[in-house]
Amino acid sequence: MKKSILFLAIASLILTTSCKENTEATKETNTTESNVDLSVGQEGVQDEVSNPNIVQVASGSKDHTTLVAAVKAAGLVTSLSNAGPFTVFAPTNAAFDKLPAGTVEGLLKPEKKADLENILGYHTYVGNLKAEYMQDGQEFDMVYGGKVKITKQGDKTFVNGSEIVASIPTSNGIIHVIGDVLLPK
Repeated sequence: MKKSILFLAIASLILTTSCKENTEATKETNTTESNVDLSVGQEGVQDEVSNPNIVQVASGSKDHTTLVAAVKAAGLVTSLSNAGPFTVFAPTNAAFDKLPAGTVEGLLKPEKKADLENILGYHTYVGNLKAEYMQDGQEFDMVYGGKVKITKQGDKTFVNGSEIVASIPTSNGIIHVIGDVLLPK
């Protein structure tokens, strides 16, 4: 009988301690959660551990400041920060510089937002297209609704004639760096 009482006392002590620790952990979690700003989407998540998403990678590139400004002006930061996967054919600043003078500035104006969305949508595919799996002659339907055509020359891959010079995997897809702005036909 004494062993049974001793066993029950020890079990009660363990349960009491366990519940107390769990309550403290819950209080700590609730305090942490209450400090989270729920007014921002995935683009506002600050995470030092996870791989960065498409927008975060592009924002960190000195060669894509024009593209990032265009994504912001078109209101697509949240969309391209979401889970995806997405493939973005990302023109460099030099690619935008090839456009006629005033084109980029004009597209960044609020009244041209729909045109800018269409152009950026023509650079975006829903899915993860790795260059090594693209085949010569393949066509892909882009978010905008137009198609891009893949060509291969040796070990080089081109989209609508623009060479993919680098491919960068992200947490929500892949970025293919290109030297031209793709314009819907």
